Amino acid sequence: QVQLSEPGGGLVQAGGSLSLSCAASGRTISNYVMGWFLQVPGKEREFVAAISWSAGTTYYADSVRCRFTISRDNAKNTVSLQMNSLQPEDTAVYYCAARYGTAVPATWRQYDYWGQGTQVTVSS
Repeated sequence: QVQLSEPGGGLVQAGGSLSLSCAASGRTISNYVMGWFLQVPGKEREFVAAISWSAGTTYYADSVRCRFTISRDNAKNTVSLQMNSLQPEDTAVYYCAARYGTAVPATWRQYDYWGQGTQVTVSS
């Protein structure tokens, strides 16, 4: 079992930046693909970004490419999401997720473990 915790989140003005972190416990995440997803009320969870176990490859949703950066530190068992140039439409609950193996899916159903989520609100 992998437990994921996402402290951080909060309120930021449009154009600002915010960094999310995800701390894993229970197992080392070095064999896990790590991802970030967002969800707004009434809609399905959406892919934001993912990173391969070796951190050699990153993937982004088109809406966040060039604004968000995902990174990981396997030694510290953490994954981060740096969010820049935030816009009101980025407002959502953000979830950290882990998937065992090397495949990097963009579908939330293919991830095995989830954090509790953290609220990000961007004011205009």
